[in-house]
Amino acid sequence: MNLMQTHIPATARNAVALNTITYAIGQSAIGKVLAARSHIGVCAILIGSDAEALEQDLASRFLGKVLVEDKAALSNDLAAIARFIETPGAGLDLPLDMRHGTPFQQRVWEVLRAIPCGATITYTALARHLGQPNGARAVATACAANAIALGIPCHRVVRTDGTLSGYRWGIERKSALLDKEAQI
Repeated sequence: MNLMQTHIPATARNAVALNTITYAIGQSAIGKVLAARSHIGVCAILIGSDAEALEQDLASRFLGKVLVEDKAALSNDLAAIARFIETPGAGLDLPLDMRHGTPFQQRVWEVLRAIPCGATITYTALARHLGQPNGARAVATACAANAIALGIPCHRVVRTDGTLSGYRWGIERKSALLDKEAQI
């Protein structure tokens, strides 16, 4: 038992563990990728060009959480994400922690997870599927709030006319992901 454990009660250590998110940043074919895990599972997959910006995005999404960088602990997650980007047909089988959204957002995210690789859905069709025929804008807002890129594949949602619209991590990345999935 180390010194820290002898002076901190077990309940306090457990509270810190429950409040801690570990993360690491790796490189992929579409840019830098930040993977983050809570005690439940992956709670963020963020994509960008700048590591510091990714860390700031993570911090703003998880206010009050203890963020700990740990590349060794997340090396398998980063490898799985990079592999999925290169070979999306292989799937991305990671346990997810989707608690950080509203109940409606979580419903949208569950539907998104059921969209097969290589397929797309429109914002309107997704809203109708959820029983919200006028909810396309709310669906788009839920997609924008998604912190688990790729794990919750919001890149598979398109406009009614099939064209690409906004993507939190850049329309070019959305296009590249869909192009790769279309090759399956």
